[in-house]
Amino acid sequence: MQLDLNLLTALDALLEEGSVAGAAARLHVTPPAMSRSLGRIRRATGDQILVRTGRTMVPTTRALAMRGQVHALVEQARHLLSAQQELDLPALQRVFTVRWHDALTAACGSALISAVHRQAPGVRLRLPAEPGTDDAELRRGEVDLESSTSAPTLPDIRHRLVGTDRLVIAVRPGHPLVEGPLSLERYADADHVTVSRRGRLHDRIDDALTARGLERRVAAAGPTTAFALQLALDTDLVVTLPDAVTRTARDRLGLVTLQPPLPLPHVPLHLLWHQRHDDDRAHTWLRETAAETVRALFTSPTTPEQHPTCRTGN
Repeated sequence: MQLDLNLLTALDALLEEGSVAGAAARLHVTPPAMSRSLGRIRRATGDQILVRTGRTMVPTTRALAMRGQVHALVEQARHLLSAQQELDLPALQRVFTVRWHDALTAACGSALISAVHRQAPGVRLRLPAEPGTDDAELRRGEVDLESSTSAPTLPDIRHRLVGTDRLVIAVRPGHPLVEGPLSLERYADADHVTVSRRGRLHDRIDDALTARGLERRVAAAGPTTAFALQLALDTDLVVTLPDAVTRTARDRLGLVTLQPPLPLPHVPLHLLWHQRHDDDRAHTWLRETAAETVRALFTSPTTPEQHPTCRTGN
């Protein structure tokens, strides 16, 4: 029987996802096309591979036994077929999913898209809304590049530190905190808003205040940085957030930036990817382009007269 590498790729996706729909989404094909591939795999192996149990599908005993070997074969084949290929950016046709924190997307998303399109017009980027906090999508190949304020703990997730941000305070023009020196007590007595997808009303700032015998009142938790900044503009709420990645947004809204009256831990910014992309030249190019774009935030002038913006280079 003639070997069809596409069937191995489809089988790998089916065994990883455990469903026709999931495998189809992973490989960017239609569910009917994936269903036909499953039929061919069943005929080739003489095994059902996936069988329906209620509303779900479960792998057969043989499928479970071959899953690790199939995945290893697909990865080896991908490496062998791409190892000697030169990267031709003008001819590259590929879709990358870049999942960044909303503030980073707002600060650098357009610069990244411009840089990618200028070098590789056939490449398309997806920048989805930031979901949960696990690395499952990176491991499954659903996300190609991710941002994080912490280094990964899993050994198969790679990372690069691209910058370290400091925390600043943003308030509306005419806010009471703008008048006179900003003492630690005045800062703690103000009403605050946090940025938390999970609605958390407590963060590292509260820990720093507690260590000094103070407590602040967090009146609201916003799901995105953009919402928190708009809330700070419309109310007397105070938001404390990373400086570099929010500077452009703060300037556009006309918010006043104040320095915190207490030392706060800096916020590291990492780019994350799965180890399967270590030798992928196209992905390496994407990582380098993204890192250069993000690093511009931290290398630009920071004087009040000249605020940094994302740069993409020449």
